[in-house]
Amino acid sequence: MALLLFLVLISLFIIGVPIAFSLGLASAVTVWHGDLMPLLVIAQQLIASVNSFPLMAIPFFILAGYLMQGGGISQRLVDFSNTLVGSMTGGLAMVAIVTSLFFAAISGSGAATTAAIGSILIPAMLSKGYPGSYAAANQAASGALGVIIPPSIPLILYGIAANVSVGDMFIAGILPGILVTLTLLLFAYFFAKANGLGGNEKSSLKDVLRAGRKAILAILMPIIILGGIYGGIFTPTEAAVIAVAYSFMIGSVIYREIKLSSLVDILKQSAVTTAVVLSIIGAAGLYGRILQRLRVPDMISDFVVSAIDSPLLFIILANLLLLVAGMFIEAAAAILIFVPILLPIAIGFGFDPVHFGVIMVVNLAMGMFTPPVGLNLFVASQITNIGIARLTRAVLPFVGIVLINLMIISLLPFLSTWLPSL
Repeated sequence: MALLLFLVLISLFIIGVPIAFSLGLASAVTVWHGDLMPLLVIAQQLIASVNSFPLMAIPFFILAGYLMQGGGISQRLVDFSNTLVGSMTGGLAMVAIVTSLFFAAISGSGAATTAAIGSILIPAMLSKGYPGSYAAANQAASGALGVIIPPSIPLILYGIAANVSVGDMFIAGILPGILVTLTLLLFAYFFAKANGLGGNEKSSLKDVLRAGRKAILAILMPIIILGGIYGGIFTPTEAAVIAVAYSFMIGSVIYREIKLSSLVDILKQSAVTTAVVLSIIGAAGLYGRILQRLRVPDMISDFVVSAIDSPLLFIILANLLLLVAGMFIEAAAAILIFVPILLPIAIGFGFDPVHFGVIMVVNLAMGMFTPPVGLNLFVASQITNIGIARLTRAVLPFVGIVLINLMIISLLPFLSTWLPSL
């Protein structure tokens, strides 16, 4: 039955069936053919998989991201980042990275970060002589910071699936996210140096303070969210609701860029995105239950423990598996499928669950800008009108950079565990 479950899923992937339907259909065929449980359980499990209080944070953070995107936050963050690093060699590329870091800490979504910042900065980079493929690849890779820097939807899902604190997962992503950001900035500098791409005029302290004053309300939002969670004032789910209220107030009352007509569009976009994500979560939950019913995690765990006696070898193989999975499976589904399989083995080899969660999320972040299902890559392609094949070649150095970061994060657990331990 386990073989049937995998074969049906792979076959549906190959013919291009969307991930949620692939997981659901593979599960239904296996249940029906193997008479594992009453078919009614399929519907019950789909509902049970999304019937979770912590999961309520996801639609609220999605809505908060769209509100910030439509409320004029993107341009203000770009202006502030430009005053900080825009004058350096490779300044515009660095502005894209730094702005993505700020926006990622607001939206929690890689695709939203890529779309909001890329629509402003990719045309600006092209006008300054940057190669189109590099500008798009830089933004697609920078947008992946949205799933590493808190608040992050994959970090929420991992916390729920692994039964660890979502707050701990949030704060565990801070140092790895900063590490990835710094290495991307270094690459931007050396690329610009090699191609003779300078920066903008140097900003005065007055310009920095003026731009910072305009962007301060956006920058404060992640501080309020994380401070409230760790101060015991509210839960991550309640923090998501506060993020929505805060975003709406800034965009409509203070910046006055969210009008009634645009609010309707924002709600529609949020509803569609939420429906897609929760459909994947529901189907992945059903698929995971069938895996457990067939004892697949136990069989894999027994095999790995008997065949591998080194934690280093295990983490290398786990990284390879997650890297390949991230190229084909959406992050939410991959987390819900692989956590029950890999986490018990990782704990058995002495890995901290929070540390392993960060490793998993960084792996899956790479999948956001690698084909065939790299959503950030498709968003950047749409902005630049550059084909995916050409962008794939341009994004390879960024994949290499994140791979190096991944090995550092894997081998240095304190990067993930030090802040939560405080």
